[in-house]
Amino acid sequence: MSRKDQLFKGLIKKAFFASIPVMLAYVSIGITFGLVVTASGLPWWFAPLTALTVYAGASQFMGAGMLASGAGIPELAFLTFIMNARHMFYGISVLDKYSEAKKSKAYLVFSLTDETFGLVTSMQVPEGQNPVHFYTVLSALNQLWWFSGCFLGAILGKAMPFNTEGLDFAMVALFTVLLVEQIKQVKRPEPYLSAVAASVLAWLLVKPENFMLVATIVSCILLLVFKSFFKKTYADREKQE
Repeated sequence: MSRKDQLFKGLIKKAFFASIPVMLAYVSIGITFGLVVTASGLPWWFAPLTALTVYAGASQFMGAGMLASGAGIPELAFLTFIMNARHMFYGISVLDKYSEAKKSKAYLVFSLTDETFGLVTSMQVPEGQNPVHFYTVLSALNQLWWFSGCFLGAILGKAMPFNTEGLDFAMVALFTVLLVEQIKQVKRPEPYLSAVAASVLAWLLVKPENFMLVATIVSCILLLVFKSFFKKTYADREKQE
């Protein structure tokens, strides 16, 4: 075996072991997504197709539910953009790590999920490995785990009757985890109070199929309108402390 082959084999092995925590999560949640897709009346291939082209767990769960309920494509596209807007900041954080990437840069940007970002920014590249090659293989493996879970879940849901009652709670659980992590990072009440107020207004004023879109827009407007007030209140609180 040539040295090049040995390096490639070592690259795959080290990237594989680094991706194991993501594999455990992605395969299990992906299976749930595949089952939810078939139970919602959508074609089974929707799950693996979106795993390849969208590759955003929360957005895929949301999209399946919205499409099944008859929501429009513009609304779905807007909410997907809002939900994944945080990835723009992820990209800024890894500019130095991906600076030497050429052909693989587009894929590295596309595959930068929350979990992949966590691995890329927290672990050291194994000694002797090209950083760009390592990040590319790691990102590809993570998407492979997600695709495998979605594909398996869809096939299982298509092949046999399966009671998916309660499985859609995975979406609620996922967002709860994201909310908890967000609260740990942003220790200010204003965004959460704005979200609650916007949700109440949307629940009272619009139909269920338009709830999320209206609530998101109202929440953003509240934060913009009261930005100076929130900023002054927070500054005063810091002075008192």
